[in-house]
Amino acid sequence: MGSTSENDHSTGVGRRDLIRRSAALGLLSVPTMSFLTSCASSGGGSEDKAKAGKKTDKNPLAVNETAQMEFVLFDGGFGKEYAEDAVKIYEKNFPGAKVKFAATQKIQSTLQPRFNQGTPPDLIDNSGAEQMDMGVLVGKKQLADLTPLLDAPSYDDPAKKVRDTLRPGIVEMGQFDGDPVWILYYAYTVYGVWYSQKALDSLDATYPETWDEMLAVCAKAKKKGIAGWTYAGKYPYYLPFSLYPMIGKVGGRDVLDAIDNLEPNAWKHPAVKTCFEAYYELYQKGYVLKGTPGLDHIQSQTAWAQGKALFLPNGSWVENESANVIPADFDLAVSAPTGIDSSDKMPFGTIWASGGEPFVVPAKAKNTSGGMEQLRIMLSEASSRNFTAKVKSLTAFNGGTDGITLTPGLKSGVAALDKAGDNVVNPRLQDWYVQLQKEQIGVGGLGEMMAGRLTPAEAVKKIQGYADAAAKDSSIKHYKHQ
Repeated sequence: MGSTSENDHSTGVGRRDLIRRSAALGLLSVPTMSFLTSCASSGGGSEDKAKAGKKTDKNPLAVNETAQMEFVLFDGGFGKEYAEDAVKIYEKNFPGAKVKFAATQKIQSTLQPRFNQGTPPDLIDNSGAEQMDMGVLVGKKQLADLTPLLDAPSYDDPAKKVRDTLRPGIVEMGQFDGDPVWILYYAYTVYGVWYSQKALDSLDATYPETWDEMLAVCAKAKKKGIAGWTYAGKYPYYLPFSLYPMIGKVGGRDVLDAIDNLEPNAWKHPAVKTCFEAYYELYQKGYVLKGTPGLDHIQSQTAWAQGKALFLPNGSWVENESANVIPADFDLAVSAPTGIDSSDKMPFGTIWASGGEPFVVPAKAKNTSGGMEQLRIMLSEASSRNFTAKVKSLTAFNGGTDGITLTPGLKSGVAALDKAGDNVVNPRLQDWYVQLQKEQIGVGGLGEMMAGRLTPAEAVKKIQGYADAAAKDSSIKHYKHQ
């Protein structure tokens, strides 16, 4: 497959969100830490704020019924139709209000000047290659606290608060230091190892639960001319989608927390070494698709969909993003990462699942209550079901799948969550330290190791060095698990 255009490799970025939690994706540019430093002192905006409306049972956030509400969405793999549908509900509920809606892949370059001027929109889906750095936004007090939304009655059931209708971990993900909730992650992503059940069946193989079994399956595939693995070699921070939960499975949640907290020698934990060596073995034994280090996410997903490789570390957006290349009889499935053996600290099924598509309401928005009300509408059962039906992904709303025929990948993702139970991990590094995760750990460390240019020991040393530098850098706002 030839090289993709910049637009191609930006699509669907939002969950990578991953990636920084984002989200997430075809990323070239990384928001610089200086990006919003000038915003803290920016003036304007506040004197133009919309006056509060009348608080009623149907308008619990006291939205001004005639004030304009402006909503800017990241135009990625989930498209914009789900948001446009939710906007129509807002306009129906507030017929005197005009909604200004726009979708773009250029979140940072479009919105940075407006933050600087103190005139940001009321609601932003801050996702994609040009995602604004969440840690900086929070550190500079650029975001409104979403607690009023979370404590408001839910759209469907006034007896339940919005917060009581959300999936586990969503509220905590929006926190950085203590109680305020700055971000509402709307999509709910299952990260793991994606594969074709049909391809595994054709090898007379089952999904491997131990690393010896993984190597055996890859050896079997290689004999048939199929690679064991491929991944987005140009953006190797996709590797952690399966590698981080594997580290948690092998060494326990505390290892991931220590990494997030930038603790000294966190990356030198034996579980990290073991898992790096396991992945490196895939490279050494020739089980990674030839040319993978040069592929972007679209190219690697296409090669995988064409049956050139069995396994692909990715998030649940892959089903929608690759819909045009996944064969009808592919039988798409996802599994929690393979572990090492029975000595692992957590059981097989331990998986990474968390919110994606980070929505924020800027502190200096003219109509903050309108932005929050639009989110309240989106967190209704009907809007959630609409999103799931259209884009093959779950939302933060804990439900919304009744009456929908689940696609193979989504059905498999729900089954993986059921199997995991409480064994769901949620690494925060990519939310808290965007540049560290993407450029240094992903590209500079894991990418180099999987391309054979660093040994596992060298990669660990290099990554620990990057983490130590970030920990000592006083220009970076630091966060810790509470």
